[in-house]
Amino acid sequence: MPRRFISSLSDGETIEEVFLLAEKQLRANRNAALYLLVELRDKTGAINARMWNVTEDSVARVNPGDYVSVKGKVQLYQGALQMIISHVQAIPSERIDPTDFVRQSQRDLGQLTARLREILHSITDPHLRALMDCFLIDEPLLTAFTTAPAGMKAHHAYQGGLLEHVVNMLEIANRIADLLHGVDRSLLLAGIFLHDLGKVRELNFASGCTYTDEGQLLGHLVIAVEMLTEKIAQTEKLLGEPFPAETALRLKHLILSHHGTYEFGSPKLPMTPEAIAVHHIDNLDAKVHEFSRDIADDPNPQASFTPFNARLDRKLFKGLRAPASQANNGAQ
Repeated sequence: MPRRFISSLSDGETIEEVFLLAEKQLRANRNAALYLLVELRDKTGAINARMWNVTEDSVARVNPGDYVSVKGKVQLYQGALQMIISHVQAIPSERIDPTDFVRQSQRDLGQLTARLREILHSITDPHLRALMDCFLIDEPLLTAFTTAPAGMKAHHAYQGGLLEHVVNMLEIANRIADLLHGVDRSLLLAGIFLHDLGKVRELNFASGCTYTDEGQLLGHLVIAVEMLTEKIAQTEKLLGEPFPAETALRLKHLILSHHGTYEFGSPKLPMTPEAIAVHHIDNLDAKVHEFSRDIADDPNPQASFTPFNARLDRKLFKGLRAPASQANNGAQ
């Protein structure tokens, strides 16, 4: 019997299947009874699931990163599908095909990597060009960079997502750099490559996606600055001369300020033309991707709007839907 993927689940369906347990929380309801709240994933998406009336001991053997056999029923709740679980049990990883559980970019990663090299090699500043070469010749780093997701949930949250996101940003920057008065194109392109580089060490993406200990304690901004500092030292050895101190400062500022505002975890506000450009190009690509994904993944094809998205603080318009009577007449 073929496996049932999350993208094919429907309201009212009874399901018995294996998923990757991505998140786990124990919560108490109004009567102080414990229930289990988890996020289940496979390569097609994710679904929230609940199991009522549990104890700490009864669910102690299932943890994030486990493959779990689940029995439950799918239901539509507030416009989104969820699952009510009656049974959950961890199973050995040897019994599953890991490719069923890892989301991957639908684009050709080889072509994206080639385009990444092409754009970074177009940088004209000799110090920045040499710095980019030090990153590109680091094969383990480049392999991680081309495999990593861009995030856990918000956007490009799949293997290859970081590469896809960065190349999209580089393409946008390439097209508009001449229109941005006062922006140094070489700094802009280098900053785009570096801005999320720390995610290759912040996230554990071998199976599913979780935070590493380093990622939890430091975060990708600090990690990226550390990585940049190491590569600047290599660049100085390669060129046999000091790396420009101001260029190094500007690059570190691009990394530390790219979240844009303090409320979104930016330790510094953008204070250079390149920094504000990186922030807005980053936000543009991320938000358009998130909008498009939520519209495409909406489980209710009859609705004109998606369910309310708390992250975006809005519903998204999918397009006008024909009334049921009109749709039925058209089918006759």
